[in-house]
Amino acid sequence: MLKIDMHSHILPERLPRFADKFGYGDFIHLMPREDGAADMMKGDKYFRTIQPNCWDPQMRVDEYATHNTQVQVVCTIPVMFSYWAKGEDCLELSRFLNDHLAELVANDPKHYIGLGTVPMQDTALAIKELRRIKEELKLPGIQIGSNINDLNLSEEQFFPIFEACEELDLAIMVHPWNMMGMESMGKYWLPWLVGMPGETSRAMCSMIFGGVFERLPNLRVCFSHAGGSFFGTIGRIEHGYNCRPDLVAIDNDHNPRKYIGQFWVDCITHDAKALEFILDHQGSERVCLGSDYPFPLGDLEIGAFIEEMGLPHKDVENIFANSTLEWLKLDKAFYEGA
Repeated sequence: MLKIDMHSHILPERLPRFADKFGYGDFIHLMPREDGAADMMKGDKYFRTIQPNCWDPQMRVDEYATHNTQVQVVCTIPVMFSYWAKGEDCLELSRFLNDHLAELVANDPKHYIGLGTVPMQDTALAIKELRRIKEELKLPGIQIGSNINDLNLSEEQFFPIFEACEELDLAIMVHPWNMMGMESMGKYWLPWLVGMPGETSRAMCSMIFGGVFERLPNLRVCFSHAGGSFFGTIGRIEHGYNCRPDLVAIDNDHNPRKYIGQFWVDCITHDAKALEFILDHQGSERVCLGSDYPFPLGDLEIGAFIEEMGLPHKDVENIFANSTLEWLKLDKAFYEGA
């Protein structure tokens, strides 16, 4: 059975020292280690250590083969978004990362699909790069953050970007980043365990209540980490809409449940019962196989638990490939021989 992991991250093996070039900022650079790994440095501060499977294309293909997964959708690591930077500088960084993705896909199109990144803090520059991503680089979509410098995705300044994505037929993956509570709840890894699910729900609710899906019904958006805390709190979200429409329904008067099944989510729940609950809401046509590879909080067995759930064959087939292919508008026949 064809398996496509639609949520994985990659970096070029070497990054320019953008902070030196631009003269400011905590842009990420890599410090090679003697053991073959590399330390990601955020300015002068250590961020995390990454292994060669974060940049080595053949190593990744070989590791994926051990999980019977033929295709991986790759995008940058969210810390690379750099939405805090000057727009022109973020555009240059985005172009560097997007060129790397396009080259990777061109060299091995059977195993790799790329999602670009754009300078969301500058609407005009973001749209400029969207057009290049579509017309020159031939990538099927982009990855964006769950907020842009603490602004919700419902802010009107972002709507032209979403409008351009619909016009250009580009898919969007929303990934949590810059998590709520980073400064106040660092202990116990809570930003990653609590903040990330909240961030994804924040993005989903912002786009729903901001009327993005209502105004752009053909926009194709997939939310990471199985929608975060959204489905677990949909009852509360709907109740809030019903009991305080004066606070909730100010930009869109439709019940939030209307949009369930209009967007996609990945399957990263780490829990079969949780995935069953989401499937009951979304249907298997709107749930995609995702891993968050190569990071330890991801599902690094790439959906192995799904094969043990006793789901109908069609549902497994949808999750493993069909849903992603529909989201990205790609031809299944091209990848079946991967």
